[in-house]
Amino acid sequence: MSKVWFVTGSSRGLGRCFVEAALSRGDKVAATARSTASLGDLAATYGDAVLPLELDVTDRAAVFESVKRAAGHFGRLDVVVNNAGYAQVGAIEELTEQELREQLETNLFGAVWVIQAALPILREQGAGHFVQLSSAAGLIAVPLGAAYHASKWAVEGLNESLAHEVAGFGVKVTVIEPGGFATRNGKNPDPLDNGHSAAPNPVYNGLRERLAGMTGKQPAGDPVAAARALLKIVDAGEPPLRVLFGQGFLPMIQQAYADRLRTWADWQDLSIEAHGGPGA
Repeated sequence: MSKVWFVTGSSRGLGRCFVEAALSRGDKVAATARSTASLGDLAATYGDAVLPLELDVTDRAAVFESVKRAAGHFGRLDVVVNNAGYAQVGAIEELTEQELREQLETNLFGAVWVIQAALPILREQGAGHFVQLSSAAGLIAVPLGAAYHASKWAVEGLNESLAHEVAGFGVKVTVIEPGGFATRNGKNPDPLDNGHSAAPNPVYNGLRERLAGMTGKQPAGDPVAAARALLKIVDAGEPPLRVLFGQGFLPMIQQAYADRLRTWADWQDLSIEAHGGPGA
């Protein structure tokens, strides 16, 4: 049985590949983007199987209207993909209030609005699957990425809580954590040159130079292969809550978690003391 998808951020990158993979196997897709002009070729190729929708996910009312329209058009929703987002670059000291708020409005609140709009439909169906695009940056943090990390760490917790809340309704949740993928003209995007950078403070120039020398060391993943992998996840009877997409990040994440566990253990005596236990 074919599935009906609702995908945000469908104009390019992984989102575009997810849409094309679903359509190419006979599924139906409500594909959203800030401008439907970028989706015209999909409609020309796949006809009524695709419903292009203009959507800015920061507009809560527009999100609810788009989800309602998609469900009404296709009769149901099976897979809801929260993919829209971007990475704000800048040291914490450099970030403006507006830059931080806009990052959270898109990456976090946009995801919340989509979930709130679609969940009643999936709950009534007794089935459905939320897919949240997070990032390896939702698990570990590096300098100059605080705004992006804050948004992605937030969606990690948001969706873990969501998974517990909706399991009894037959609704599934999966958080995808990609590493670097060749989504810009066949290349891995440069995180320090993505069009969303705070005004630089010269005191961080040395840090920027060191990071620039480190970026691009991981091989760029194939977004088409990522889309094929996502199809396997949405077809799985018991999909994972979390899954990494890409090579090279698992050892880094394993080390980060080992370091956290070791630190908590090393300071356990103080933890007990802080609770008012022995030694207080």
